[in-house]
Amino acid sequence: MSEQKQNNQSSGGFRTSIGGQALIEGIYMRGPDKQSIVVRDQNGELVVKTEELKLTKDHYPILGIPFIRGAFAFLGTMVEGVKALMYSADFYPDEEENSEPSRFEQWLEAHVPSKTMDKLIVAFATIVAVAFSVGLFFLLPTVVTSLLKLAIPMNVLGQNVVEGLIRIAIFLAYLILISKMKDIRRVFSYHGAEHKTIFCYERGLELTVENVRKMPRHHPRCGTSFLFVVIILAILCYSVLFSIFTPPNTLVRILLQLLLIPVVVGIAYEINHYVGRHDNAVTKIITAPGLWMQNFTTFEPDDSMIEVGIESLKQVIPEEKGKDTW
Repeated sequence: MSEQKQNNQSSGGFRTSIGGQALIEGIYMRGPDKQSIVVRDQNGELVVKTEELKLTKDHYPILGIPFIRGAFAFLGTMVEGVKALMYSADFYPDEEENSEPSRFEQWLEAHVPSKTMDKLIVAFATIVAVAFSVGLFFLLPTVVTSLLKLAIPMNVLGQNVVEGLIRIAIFLAYLILISKMKDIRRVFSYHGAEHKTIFCYERGLELTVENVRKMPRHHPRCGTSFLFVVIILAILCYSVLFSIFTPPNTLVRILLQLLLIPVVVGIAYEINHYVGRHDNAVTKIITAPGLWMQNFTTFEPDDSMIEVGIESLKQVIPEEKGKDTW
């Protein structure tokens, strides 16, 4: 049976809100009450770190309002994802990390508390990740299109179409190219283990390596699908805006795009929620491109990776049955 058919068959059953992220030799899994990081260390042992989940919206209810919650939830997920990735990386340090620390590093260790330093590093890494994503997928297409416009005359519609096509091309090229990297491919194999484990749990099967191995690695509620929805929504929103208002120059166009990003993410988040709760022709169309792109972001895991996926999922399954229903 093909993976696509298995995906379609599973879509009508139980849907869990539990989701995860592939790490360096590990998986980060997040449930309604807990989040867990499971890493296989260099000795082959599983290291488990599980903690209670603290949501910002519990303290600030306004952040849970539809269309507002999306941008904050996405940012929070990025922060936790960066923390988890850095935690897993500590088990596999580079040779340079084992060398003597520089004078600046020694000064930081002596004057900045370790907890504060960890927060600063996470904040810096998150800012860099956000800046890289915005720069590559949002700003670069605008700059390239503006340069092309100098050589090729374009009206407003033409500029919007060209910019949108370039944005999609860059996104796809980025996914395909990084999937060719050996280390990234291994991370993406853990991504496959995460999907397979969640599928097994949703089907009510016992979480064993044998059962998980049979599951498809393409999951309709993957973050890859969400990112693609963000890209497509951005193209549509920018096309509408710039058809109504023509920016006087490229800088103004870029600034308007930046201001619209939280709005685009907020709408995409609500679409993702709708897709998670429904199974119809519309949701199949929305998830189809994301499922196809998972050919580049998920690979078949080995049994040791599946074991990590099983352990990470077990750690966050709520005691109250059905609490994690999407």
